[in-house]
Amino acid sequence: MLHEAKLESPQESIADLVRKMLVALGEDPSREGLRRTPERYEKALKFLTSGCHQNLDSVLNGATFSVHYDEMVVVKDIEFFSLCEHHLLPFFGKAHVAYLPSQKVLGLSKIARLVNMYARRLQIQERMTSQIAEAISEKISPEGVGVIIEARHLCMQMRGVEKQHGQAVTSAMLGSFRHNKQTRDEFLSLVRARQS
Repeated sequence: MLHEAKLESPQESIADLVRKMLVALGEDPSREGLRRTPERYEKALKFLTSGCHQNLDSVLNGATFSVHYDEMVVVKDIEFFSLCEHHLLPFFGKAHVAYLPSQKVLGLSKIARLVNMYARRLQIQERMTSQIAEAISEKISPEGVGVIIEARHLCMQMRGVEKQHGQAVTSAMLGSFRHNKQTRDEFLSLVRARQS
């Protein structure tokens, strides 16, 4: 759920606020290199948070199909970019998504769109991982869902601990992925398998 924050002046745009931020940082927003930066930043930020204005039904757009198929469906190495809600710095990486169909399957491209929808928000990796798994579970009621996200966080690499090669891995396992070791192990082995 999105909360509406009250600004001092409801007429201020993101670009206006960025100009004030640049001044607070000791910069001159009228200098050549920064002249259009506030508008560019506003446009970029609106794109990077566009998932806030999307919903599951519009993203899936009816691409659920009744099919008798009971083997694992895996879409791996889905690249994503998101913004950490704690520092407004990027985190990025790959999502691996799998499910065991019951009566329905999802259009494969919709899984990548689903990842994008949740990534294009002010986000934390743990929540994003769960949201993807829960959305698939809600829409097609599969036997189980597994989601693994591997990401690098610039808030950890550029500031704070400054560890350049640190990577965070999160997982969400629902249904048979949680309760059946064989199913979980199959998913993990498929994710680890790399093309030679």
